[in-house]
Amino acid sequence: MSETASAYLGHATRTPVIACHECDLLQRESTVPPEGVLRCCRCRATLYRRHANSLDRTLAYALAACVLWIVSNAFPIVGLSVNGDLVETTMFGAVRVLYQDGMWPLSALIFITTMLMPACQALGLVWLLLPLRLGRTPYHADAVFRLLRVAQEWGMTEVLILGLLVALVKLSHIAAVVTGPALWSFGALMLLLAAAASAFDTRDLWSRLQGVPEAGPAFDSDTPFPAGTAAGCGLCVCHDCGLLTRAAPAQTRDERDAANVHAAVHLPAHAAHCPRCGAHLHLRKPDSLARTWACLIAAIILYIPANVLPVMDTSSLFGAQKDTIMSGVVYLWTSGSWPLAVLVFIASIAVPMLKILAIGFLAISANFRSTWQPDQRARIYRLVELVGRWSMLDIYVIAVLTALVQFNALATVRAGPAAIAFGAVVVLTMFAAMSFDPRLIWDARKTE
Repeated sequence: MSETASAYLGHATRTPVIACHECDLLQRESTVPPEGVLRCCRCRATLYRRHANSLDRTLAYALAACVLWIVSNAFPIVGLSVNGDLVETTMFGAVRVLYQDGMWPLSALIFITTMLMPACQALGLVWLLLPLRLGRTPYHADAVFRLLRVAQEWGMTEVLILGLLVALVKLSHIAAVVTGPALWSFGALMLLLAAAASAFDTRDLWSRLQGVPEAGPAFDSDTPFPAGTAAGCGLCVCHDCGLLTRAAPAQTRDERDAANVHAAVHLPAHAAHCPRCGAHLHLRKPDSLARTWACLIAAIILYIPANVLPVMDTSSLFGAQKDTIMSGVVYLWTSGSWPLAVLVFIASIAVPMLKILAIGFLAISANFRSTWQPDQRARIYRLVELVGRWSMLDIYVIAVLTALVQFNALATVRAGPAAIAFGAVVVLTMFAAMSFDPRLIWDARKTE
């Protein structure tokens, strides 16, 4: 069931207000039924989801995820059987092999996205919810909550599972593949983390924590807002916990202009902190377009070597072979695995290119303060955020192949220089999307 927040409807009571984190529209909060969704009445962004028994369900999922994380990293994921010899690897083993081969940036990226961040996500939820279940207040709840938000953005277990499936297909043409227990536990871990993230109700969490603000400022329901946006009313919305608070008074002309809904807002970076979760507050992300362009230009430069240079070097009794990302797609297609070939082509070639084009389009339109179809541009922004992580698929395939195909004189697979460039493209485009402030899409348009 879906509800839309009310922006200007009059009521007889004093009601709390909320601001959309994507378009900054100030609107009165509506009652949300269980399992309902509150959406912005202008850009249709999801403002709030209400879940029944949210914290208990999330705690159960998180505890199970902690157990499965240990199993997933303690046991082998997959193995190769050659002439009676079995070569197996764990996720940490793949990270170690890449590090020993000198590919430490790639090794660090895989360690962070497949091991560290999923662990932080599961442990962070347990840290916050278990004390509440026992009637106590979690220690440093604000810092752990902010860490949890970062872990949810950079944990990529679901992409790893697809990468493992592609690697299994490639390995099956080399030797007999033996699946390990960690392959199945990683699949279950993916489902549990997704279920925990879906069931987690941040408003329920903050309402149970003592000594923190539960809601933002309230306005008389029969009085119109001074301005249509939170920035126009001198209010900041926290992008971590969603709390709406008063902004610090502007002291310079540029800062006074920032309060105008039709101006590009640039308060000093990290001028204030959220009184609830401690996150940095700003009316608009500081230097949003400059940082977006910096990351995007770097990604465009690295996109060329990522697709031209070899991403994987294979040595065997029959000679040496250097494979690019495209040649890997061709190999999957000619071997009969055309669904996986299409998947790798979309994730590793089409998605990075489309992300670069989409972010560039959003940045150019924001630079020129375009008023063209802001709702469509907002949808493009959400799509870019959604698909950004899936480009990591090829990186995980390379990690598994590099760790397993180490038969010395018979066959050896090593990551090529394009692997580092491609990993950098994925990270840079994600940073570019994170740096872009979607509220800039709406700032050039008058509030309707």
